[in-house]
Amino acid sequence: TLHPLIKVKDFSPYIAKIQASGADAVITGNWGADQSLLVKSGKDSGLDVEWFTFYGGGLGSPAAIGAAGEGRLKQVTEWHNALSIEENQPADEKFYLGYQEKYSDGGRAPFYYGRIRTMMEMFVLALEKAGKAEPTAVAFALEDMQYDTPYGTVTMRGFDHQLIQPLYISTMTKVGTQGVKYDVENTGLGWKTDGRVEAEDTAMPSPCVMKRPKK
Repeated sequence: TLHPLIKVKDFSPYIAKIQASGADAVITGNWGADQSLLVKSGKDSGLDVEWFTFYGGGLGSPAAIGAAGEGRLKQVTEWHNALSIEENQPADEKFYLGYQEKYSDGGRAPFYYGRIRTMMEMFVLALEKAGKAEPTAVAFALEDMQYDTPYGTVTMRGFDHQLIQPLYISTMTKVGTQGVKYDVENTGLGWKTDGRVEAEDTAMPSPCVMKRPKK
């Protein structure tokens, strides 16, 4: 179901349709206010579903959704703040805690986009490989580059410039339960991994035929 972006204030009609369908799970690409209002409306209406999202952990969303997401809100991401504990990666935990202390505004703006760290580190390698800060040379240096992160190898697929990497499905869970150690945005809720999808299993075929400059 499509709706006007950032214009709907009352999601109860959409919730009623979901209830009438008998669905036990909802996949949504919503983000920001639309996402938080949708999930909250579901809770207020007694909707018993799991929410599968791409942006459930995006900055501002955990604080806006709050308790309405506990045990129900799921996200698909390349990183979340429990991975370093779950996969025994103390160096990544140290990086996360250092960022939190210096840049998170008291936890209100936590480190979230793990892919940005990966992208910047790959960009540095591409600059070094290209030997110059020239866009075309750097772009070609990035093509088919492989980079080892704490959670697996990431590949910049050459023919369409898609970043192929492991992905995780996680659920918003109360801190102090099920091994969840760190909260997000001072909500008392964090993330717990439900499952991992290996990088090769995320690499879908693409019809992309990129127009590119000559080397």
